[in-house]
Amino acid sequence: MSTSARDRILSRIRTANRAAGQVAPADADAAYAALSREYLRAHHDAGTNDITGLFAERAADYRAVVERVPESGLPAGIARVLAGRAAAASGSFVIPDGLPGEWLAGLPAGITLARDEPPLPPAELDQLAGVVTGCAVAIAETGTIILDHGPAQGRRALTLVPDFHLVVVQASQVAADLADAFGRLDPGRPHTLISGPSATSDIELIRVEGVHGPRNLHVLIAEA
Repeated sequence: MSTSARDRILSRIRTANRAAGQVAPADADAAYAALSREYLRAHHDAGTNDITGLFAERAADYRAVVERVPESGLPAGIARVLAGRAAAASGSFVIPDGLPGEWLAGLPAGITLARDEPPLPPAELDQLAGVVTGCAVAIAETGTIILDHGPAQGRRALTLVPDFHLVVVQASQVAADLADAFGRLDPGRPHTLISGPSATSDIELIRVEGVHGPRNLHVLIAEA
């Protein structure tokens, strides 16, 4: 009597489970680490392809405003973006703990900064002109920015409630694809994935922005 693919798969799972129960945890960890993983880990070669340019292109496809600036010109770039935003929206910009002070050098008069310490209530965050953060990793293949809410990134509400988010991505933080990106992250930390401004087309396929996050995403890619 022939067996189906389902039967064969379930049989292998049962065998593996029985074997796992007979192996000491340390041995099981070693056996897992020794498993062959001959699969494609990256679709883009970071050494030969402009993955920073690919990230900029893909992030812009999501209607984010993307600029590539030299590392030395980052403070001036931040000051220019905030000045332009302040002209369109009154209020302060909130910054998380750990944001490098040199990024904010030379801000023009009239721009005020708020600290999220103690944590600001949602109503106050909603009244702010925007938020400025760094990031943990960016993914070239998908144009996605990942926050792990460490230094320079702040808690999740900080980047979800204000209407404007300016995020700084270091060129060295751009990973080729998902496998590369997740290999750089600590799985024990919370992660927020950002692919362009918050938007949905759930209702009658009409795009609505700002439903569950900022309507405006501005990305500055700092390059050495």
